[in-house]
Amino acid sequence: MNVLKYIHDKLGRGKVHMTLLDPDKQAPRDTASLAVHSCKAGTDAIMIGGSTGVTRRKVDATIKAIKARTSTPLILFPSSKEGLSRHADAVYFMSLLNSKDVRVVVGEQRRASRLIKYWGLQTISMGYLVVEPGMRAGEVGRAKLIPRGNSDLAVQYALAAQFLGMDFVYLEAGSGAPVPVPPRMVRAVKKEITIPLIVGGGIRTPKAAGAAAMAGADILVTGTVVEESADFSVLRKIVEAVKER
Repeated sequence: MNVLKYIHDKLGRGKVHMTLLDPDKQAPRDTASLAVHSCKAGTDAIMIGGSTGVTRRKVDATIKAIKARTSTPLILFPSSKEGLSRHADAVYFMSLLNSKDVRVVVGEQRRASRLIKYWGLQTISMGYLVVEPGMRAGEVGRAKLIPRGNSDLAVQYALAAQFLGMDFVYLEAGSGAPVPVPPRMVRAVKKEITIPLIVGGGIRTPKAAGAAAMAGADILVTGTVVEESADFSVLRKIVEAVKER
């Protein structure tokens, strides 16, 4: 499967929802169950990754467990080379553009490049931008957080990502964030770029998801709400709120 084409085909028909699962937070079989329930709720792809504690052994086992139960595309969302797996369908080859650490701007990407080529893993380039409050993603990535009130700064970074030839821009408030990226920032960025915009972090309700989608997010990502709640009707409503926009 060409995963980038799959995503663009989905976007040609409307908004897209993706579920982010952290292989360090639960056993592979439990992550697989979350993935299956997420697919039943209508998610379009599963992202696998986390900021800390992720090892290749965990990622491999998790992806194998999920693939045994669903055919939904699995996209790696790695914070380092350790977050890679030859068993995934694709990898977000992303650069944290507002990091103060060259390691996460291009260093880990350099370290991973030959392995990705050897495996033949599909790459999807992404300009990754961490917005206040940032949470662990901001801490681990040593991000100079984009202030919630500074939409112009977010636009500048997003345009830079587009001009560098990246496939997507991702505005990230951080997993478990108490608030999502402000809709006004989403709207400002979407107005200026022509590549798809992903928004994630702090989206726990259909209202928040709908607001981000209406503001211009092409792809909405949720993770914490899936991992912390046994009520998948909430996720179903979130997906519905995204796709009705």
